[in-house]
Amino acid sequence: MTTVSTAQLTPPVSERDHTVGPASAAITLVEYGDYECPHCGAAHPIVKEIRRRLGNGLRFAFRHFPLSRIHPHAERAAEAAEAAAAQGKFWQMHDQLFEHQDALDDAYLLAYAAAIGLDVDKFAREMALGVHAPRVREARRQLRIPGPPGRHRLHYTPGRRVDDARAPL
Repeated sequence: MTTVSTAQLTPPVSERDHTVGPASAAITLVEYGDYECPHCGAAHPIVKEIRRRLGNGLRFAFRHFPLSRIHPHAERAAEAAEAAAAQGKFWQMHDQLFEHQDALDDAYLLAYAAAIGLDVDKFAREMALGVHAPRVREARRQLRIPGPPGRHRLHYTPGRRVDDARAPL
């Protein structure tokens, strides 16, 4: 079932979010995602196509929403994305994680770090120390999303939220 409402996004998109596209875009699409979730993985190429088609008419933001109880590698994968972001390569790691959802243990995360050109020693050190874990947990706690856990979440503006990946945009 698709639900469309006029609720406002909380918290609003800000400089803390991972975004691509201009802030002045007519549409802002926010994905609350889990790198191990098969529904998020299925939505990934669709979102990439929407981004391609809309170009500068779309600002896309990704927010971590790891469902660790059912996806044991999701939180660690989100930390890897944050470690990559610290080196300016969030989106490259983001794509690697979604494109290799079946391989998200630490050895693979290190391989992805190397593949996208990260300083692997720094990446490994930050992962071992859990440097980015607080940000991932903070992002998860800040979310106020109605409905049962495990449903893919997309939010877009102006002023309408869509709570189902199958909903027409």
